[in-house]
Amino acid sequence: MLPDLSPTARALLALELVQAGPGITADRLAAKLGVSERAARRYVEILREAGIPIESTRGPYGGYRLGRGLRLPPLMFTAAEALGLVMAVLDGHHDAGDPSGPVGGALGKIVRALPESVAAQAEAVRRTTAPAPDRGAARPDPETTTALVQACANHRRVRLGYRSEAGRERVVEVDPWAVVVRHGRWYLLCRSHTAGARRAYRIDRVRGVEMLDVPFSPPAGLDPVAELEEHLAVGWEYDAEVVIDAPAGVVADHLPRALGRVEPLGPGTSRLVGSTSNPAWYAGQLVAIPAPYRIVRCPELRQAASVLGRRLLDAGADGRPES
Repeated sequence: MLPDLSPTARALLALELVQAGPGITADRLAAKLGVSERAARRYVEILREAGIPIESTRGPYGGYRLGRGLRLPPLMFTAAEALGLVMAVLDGHHDAGDPSGPVGGALGKIVRALPESVAAQAEAVRRTTAPAPDRGAARPDPETTTALVQACANHRRVRLGYRSEAGRERVVEVDPWAVVVRHGRWYLLCRSHTAGARRAYRIDRVRGVEMLDVPFSPPAGLDPVAELEEHLAVGWEYDAEVVIDAPAGVVADHLPRALGRVEPLGPGTSRLVGSTSNPAWYAGQLVAIPAPYRIVRCPELRQAASVLGRRLLDAGADGRPES
């Protein structure tokens, strides 16, 4: 059963099915659309009313097929537009209404290729929809991302121009392992030969990419998401250690990897080792642990946990005045 699609969406899906399978019968079309035969015939009529010539033939070898009068214009996307559409799907771009941008430009080409009546509805949605922007998202340049994706695929070292969060410009040489999207931000997971260590660079801060003719081999069995999460958990301002009265496997299932590394400590106990620049946020994440725990390192985190604990106790009070 298909999701609850609009009649227009089902009609477009019917067009795709007729294009892919000339001679498809009404009952087969209905089965693929998840509707009755009567409804399937209605979607064919919607397409015909939109000016799409769909022919039908009766008999045991009959069915629907596109007439010769249909000539859909070819869609020619630039590399930036093609990658822009992929990036839009991955992290929810909100610039689809801007025809000068890669996503808006590519979407405009798709709309212009639709039948006039269908295109009018799609354009109305595009013009009137007001998506809520993701304030934490940082979308990189599609051409920069394309170059880094190609370097990852080809296993070629690159030289990057990079600007740090503090605004300092530098040039680094790295072996690019993978491009990872996390919470609306795009990262290049790599080994930096300049720093001699693993690094995760924000792609929106990359100011230039130069492909070098130096091959490399990525680490065997690399899990890019796990590597990135572990990397983002270290190197922050406050080092933290938390002892938990539960096995490591149980604790790890309840905490994001970005908090740090969970390791066995003894029978039925484990330890979380990580770092943070935001003790209040870190303390809030620890509440998800389904067992008693003690903060054994990081006075700033202990203070934040105390403040949070008092707030939770106040929230749980019944609000009645004491007698």
